[in-house]
Amino acid sequence: MSDILKGTTIVAVKKNGKTTIAGDGQVTVGQNVIMKSNAVKVRKLYNDKVIIGFAGTVADAFSLSARFEEMLQKYSGNLMRSAIELAQLWRGDKVLRRLEAMLIAADTEKLIIISGSGDVIEPEDDICAIGSGGNYALAAARALKNETELSAREIAEKSILIASEICVFTNGKITLEEI
Repeated sequence: MSDILKGTTIVAVKKNGKTTIAGDGQVTVGQNVIMKSNAVKVRKLYNDKVIIGFAGTVADAFSLSARFEEMLQKYSGNLMRSAIELAQLWRGDKVLRRLEAMLIAADTEKLIIISGSGDVIEPEDDICAIGSGGNYALAAARALKNETELSAREIAEKSILIASEICVFTNGKITLEEI
């Protein structure tokens, strides 16, 4: 991964019929410049039935999310089919193969990661995270889900805050979306 990728933490938690994706607001250029502290990297798509969070270089992440949104429209909001079609497109397209981005997507049934190599991954424990602070947020979310009665929303928010205390490329300005 290039240095430009270090600037995002996205975490997703599915619990008790709710799924929340949370993301921080920091955009970092290189190793030492914060370009923006209130970016929005989590949003709802397809008539608010799908939520996504994206990490990576800014242009690549927007390109990937736009392509995913096109697939959702094409396949009537079918999350898994849209993700698989995007992954196949990603692997076969010379431009897309160069994108340095990842995406977490969820609907009421599924939670998936679309990786930078065009893989579609379903997490085992209904928790996943991407970005520079992703491993910190993932560890926090797993502990909070297993050891507390917090909601998916509360776990996602606290996980980003914990990551922001450890990862210099993550801040505490959080965007949350839930379905």
